Amino acid sequence: MSRRDIEPFEHGTPARTAVLLLNLGTPEAPTPAAVRRYLREFLSDPRVVEVPRAVWLPLLHGIIVPLRSPKTAAKYASIWQPEGSPLAVATAALEREMQDELARRGHHVVVRHAMRYGQPATAAVLEELHAQGVTRVLGLPLYPQYSAATTATALDAVARWLGGKRRQPALRWVRAFADHPGYIDALADKVRAHWDAHGRPQRLLMSFHGMPRRTLLSGDPYHCECQKTARLLGEALGLDPTQYVVSFQSRFGAEAWLQPYTEPTLRELARSGVRRVDVVCPGFVADCLETLEEIAMEGKRAFLSSGGSEFHYIACLNSDAGWVQALAGLIETELQGWPTRQAPDPAALQASRERAEALRQAQG
Repeated sequence: MSRRDIEPFEHGTPARTAVLLLNLGTPEAPTPAAVRRYLREFLSDPRVVEVPRAVWLPLLHGIIVPLRSPKTAAKYASIWQPEGSPLAVATAALEREMQDELARRGHHVVVRHAMRYGQPATAAVLEELHAQGVTRVLGLPLYPQYSAATTATALDAVARWLGGKRRQPALRWVRAFADHPGYIDALADKVRAHWDAHGRPQRLLMSFHGMPRRTLLSGDPYHCECQKTARLLGEALGLDPTQYVVSFQSRFGAEAWLQPYTEPTLRELARSGVRRVDVVCPGFVADCLETLEEIAMEGKRAFLSSGGSEFHYIACLNSDAGWVQALAGLIETELQGWPTRQAPDPAALQASRERAEALRQAQG
């Protein structure tokens, strides 16, 4: 008997709608063991590393993970918060704020977050929603710019879960929001607030996560969407193209990635006479290792050691009020046509929650 044949269900259970916020993921602890588990899952994804498996997997498990785990764990330890990983903390906070904001706007929906790698796992969260009677899911990857290595693999994970279900929910998917006016306005407001408090820099550097250059040549739209976000943000801030620079960070391996690279760009700006640079990362909505350690720490060292005088990192949107408002507006648009303003029966909802809890306990 397949797992499609074992799905507890009571006819008459009220239909429910869920919004699923999907993020990349994070180790559960800043330790080599936890980082090893995370890197194995993350770097084993063929969407992330597009190298033949027979070549890549022995290299990954035999050399890369053993060598990188202690170093990466030390980097995580340098940014770890009392509540946990910054990415996990920020994503959970965004879930709570979005639940409250959508309720304030009159929408009776369940908001949950899941990670593509690590916990809470995408399949486990979908299973929980399924057990609660959710029949409509709006999937929202928290990647402003579309890439096969991020957005597509998040959808892959959802599709794998759907493939095992007899009673599949309806699914809608937010592909990207690189040029969404609310997102651009939230970014611009974040930068303006920093400038109001600290003054303006000589250059604003917009650093996006990098990808191998061959992904662009293969048709991935990520590079183009990053450039569009940067252009729109520059226009919203009233900057001309000489006042900001676009770069790409987090290069891994020996092959060519999208250029210019962030760290060499920071060094070159300092050597060219730029005394102050501010850095914003419009490809990340939540602060994480790549922003707090790679940019705010390593990037700062690169700029100052190359002759720069003042470096400012402008934090991600995280769960800022303006971003919550913008994201709620995007979600409202995507929910149109679904009856989210009709309140479900409280008794039925409680029964559904009890069944979900019993299922979780049965699964261990």
